[in-house]
Amino acid sequence: MLGKFAIEAFLFGMVSAAALPLGALISGIWTPKQKITAFMMAFGAGAIIAVIALDLMANVVTRGDFYPLAIGCITGGILFVCFNKFINARGGFLRKAATTINFLKDEKVKKFEKIFKEMSRVQLFGKLPPEEIQVLLPYISGKDFKKGDVLIKQGTAGDSLFIIDEGTIDIIDDKNNSKKIATLAQGDVLGEMALVTGEPRSVTAVAVSDVKTWLILKEHFDYILQNSPKLAEAVKKLVHTRIDDLHQKETIVSHEAVAWANKAVKNIDTKLAMPTEDEIKKAMEAQKGKPLSIWFGCLVDGIPESLVIGSSLLDKSFSLSLVAGLFISNFPEAFSSSAEMHRQKYSFRKVFWLWSGIMILSGVSAYLGNIFFVNVSPFMFAMIQGLAAGAMLAMVTETMLPEAYYKGGTITGISTLLGLLATVFFKTFEY
Repeated sequence: MLGKFAIEAFLFGMVSAAALPLGALISGIWTPKQKITAFMMAFGAGAIIAVIALDLMANVVTRGDFYPLAIGCITGGILFVCFNKFINARGGFLRKAATTINFLKDEKVKKFEKIFKEMSRVQLFGKLPPEEIQVLLPYISGKDFKKGDVLIKQGTAGDSLFIIDEGTIDIIDDKNNSKKIATLAQGDVLGEMALVTGEPRSVTAVAVSDVKTWLILKEHFDYILQNSPKLAEAVKKLVHTRIDDLHQKETIVSHEAVAWANKAVKNIDTKLAMPTEDEIKKAMEAQKGKPLSIWFGCLVDGIPESLVIGSSLLDKSFSLSLVAGLFISNFPEAFSSSAEMHRQKYSFRKVFWLWSGIMILSGVSAYLGNIFFVNVSPFMFAMIQGLAAGAMLAMVTETMLPEAYYKGGTITGISTLLGLLATVFFKTFEY
């Protein structure tokens, strides 16, 4: 009897995942409009939500096992989020447009936070309104120097400010026999007065090691002031009242710097954090040669579903709504992700076999789920069901629905509802 149910689990796991290579196959011959892709993705998300409610939670709750179900759901959700984050950090974020954008947006916010932390220690910025300083973000760029490079030359026009991110710089007075007068390191600032007054460089700066800096050009700073009256007024007051302090490099108290940086981060405009097409393209190029990460990302999305099939056959026979719902959800999942992979120059053959591999592993996972979870206690069974439900719901909300809304906008709601109803319809055949 055990072998019979295990084999059934394998076959049903394969059937539910057969939509994956099918989606990959169709993506190679048909490129629909984004609205259609969004509709299918949200439709699939609705199908999974129905599966979670009808085939996972309903039976467990009816038996009175809510608490182990809840523990499993929370655990499954946390595990998916953590593992998904791990995979995304290694290139798996490229499997969908929405995951790509969200990952790069988060990375951009981290960069902004780092910039604000450095800026908070700069006398000039620390005295300006943190809620206004974010307008400078698009104009702050990274610039690297090799050991021995000259960052600024004494006597030349003051046209930029440097914030040292890594490395050390020697400050030299060329007019005094090239005497070294200071060494700057991470967090130090070079050229603060130049940004405000444009006065000639009073020293020469040479990289002692390889150096990474954040660069702000005076022309950009002046442009910002012209278009931001509040910031311009703040700088004007600062120049009149604190110019001596700027020359003397008055130190900003640590807790004041932290408070300034925190306030600046809270005021980041979400539009500034959105990655540009150029940034997305660079991310794709940087991740070339990492198809395994994308494959694992897709696998993470699909494994919880196959475990559901295996465990569901422990206490009852075939569920049409379960297999149909998963099949419905897998097709748009593979279709959308395959389109992104083609965009990243993955060959049709590679994409097709990637999804075929996941289909086979889904069958194996369902088979193992049926074997390993047999004879488990009702408490443990409820936890297993909850674990799969939590992981699936986290997958829907983190990958499928964001992708659908990104590509389809308001169409997402109604198409999610239709997907849910389609799965409920299949459930009616079981009564």
